[in-house]
Amino acid sequence: MYIPRKMKMAGKDNITEFISTYSFGLLVSSSLTGTHIPFVFNPDEGDKGVLYGHIAKANPHWKELEKQRVLVVFTGPHTYISPTWYESENAVPTWNYTAVHCYGVTKILSGDETKLALESLVNKYENGLTENTQLMPEEFLNKQRQAIVGFKIIIDEIQAKEKLGQHKSLSDQRGVYTSLSESSRADDKKLANYMKIRNIGTGK
Repeated sequence: MYIPRKMKMAGKDNITEFISTYSFGLLVSSSLTGTHIPFVFNPDEGDKGVLYGHIAKANPHWKELEKQRVLVVFTGPHTYISPTWYESENAVPTWNYTAVHCYGVTKILSGDETKLALESLVNKYENGLTENTQLMPEEFLNKQRQAIVGFKIIIDEIQAKEKLGQHKSLSDQRGVYTSLSESSRADDKKLANYMKIRNIGTGK
């Protein structure tokens, strides 16, 4: 991913927070096959962290993953930027966005490892649900687990980018941030909120 110096997202904590928040990623293998799945990120495992995920066994993509280097793309808030929002007289439309690319080598998990990875994923979004044996009896869960393939990606490279207009003048930044904040479009407001939290591109 092309990342100008001013647009590089720095800091392990910032990247960890991004992946954890926008954890539904696009897994791409060397054949350019892509699968959209949720991931759990363990930043403290290995040198650069490990991603855990699973794929339906009916999806042939899993057959080309073992010991192969792959790419996972995580996308955060993004939206169209109008040139009318700038104070500058000469400007063109653009698209501001946030994204993290993770590269690494995959390893297929054992049955017990897959079970733990699934519990971690479910508990992230609905803590305690795995303990609801009435809704999900163990026999039922075992049958469901047989239909998936768990895997982990041992990350060896992370590319993180925040294209938020931070290279523009402060007045242009303020114009964009104000327009996004006051917009009725959900995508605009999400990006404005991200910019506020990160204190990037707001013109302050």
